[in-house]
Amino acid sequence: HEASGTSGMGAAMNGAVIDCPPVALWRHFPVDDQTPGTLAKEALNFQQTYDFDLVKVTPASSFSIRDWGVEDEWRGHTEGTRQYTKRVINNPQDWENLPTLDPSAPHIAAQLECLRMIRAELSPDTPLLQTVFNPLSQAKNLAGNETLLAHLRLYPEAVMKGLATITETTHRFVETCIAAGVDGIFYAVQHAQAHLLSLQEYEIFGLPDDLKVLEPARELMYNLLHLHGHDVYFSLVPYLNFPIVNWHDRETHPSLAEAQQLFDGVMCGGLRQDTLVYQNQVEVQKEAADAILQTGGRRFMLGTGCVVPVIASHGNILAARTSPLPSPERRVS
Repeated sequence: HEASGTSGMGAAMNGAVIDCPPVALWRHFPVDDQTPGTLAKEALNFQQTYDFDLVKVTPASSFSIRDWGVEDEWRGHTEGTRQYTKRVINNPQDWENLPTLDPSAPHIAAQLECLRMIRAELSPDTPLLQTVFNPLSQAKNLAGNETLLAHLRLYPEAVMKGLATITETTHRFVETCIAAGVDGIFYAVQHAQAHLLSLQEYEIFGLPDDLKVLEPARELMYNLLHLHGHDVYFSLVPYLNFPIVNWHDRETHPSLAEAQQLFDGVMCGGLRQDTLVYQNQVEVQKEAADAILQTGGRRFMLGTGCVVPVIASHGNILAARTSPLPSPERRVS
């Protein structure tokens, strides 16, 4: 991604004005995400095709909880996600019966094997990030979101015990990811949304466990926080202390320009998922150029608010990767 001025991840992380910002897009690989070898192969192929500035490994969300007994299947969702067909939390007591899992549990171990495969083939200069779903997100997939929220409010002590088990299991996984050679954790938070939990509820049921899970990864350079959804609690960002933050900036507060006043790290975003799917290459590049203008080319990495849908065209992804710079007279100095 050539430019006449400063470019690259290092410049973005250091807060320099960047003519050509780093770009990172990621997607699911349905069907191929069911074995470590095929997921590693497709993640590497995707990177070889587009040469993004970091590689975020995107397994099915079930990878971290299938050893507790959930089941899911691929039914053609455009984001590449799988549908859960069996939950394991039905009654409040089920939270208290969850066993702590070791990184040697079969499905967790398979994801660690995938990471090692990718790290062995990926350029050492390209940051590698493993997706980690926070404990509340995993709890949602164990129980279903309606059951989780009902239990949180009716049986909080039972849910807290289950969350403690998930937190310890995830903490161990993060430690082992670091040993496998990752350069950062992509931390997915799904319940920091006003229509799901109040801020006070999130501070009770989410934030303490987030901090415990993330403790082993604090020294990694490329940790990336993903605040999923709408009406997100961006006020949590300083407490979670990530160098890079990603959210649906085109669809919910704050915009990139607003976030730059609230956060002193790197903002990842600027592209709508729908633009990559339904618009043409010119519109993709217009959106990218607008994002650069919003940020003045400072502390910014071009990406989407979430995964690239599997139906997005090669041409549109390539257009995002090679977006031209705004004209000099339109640039923010």
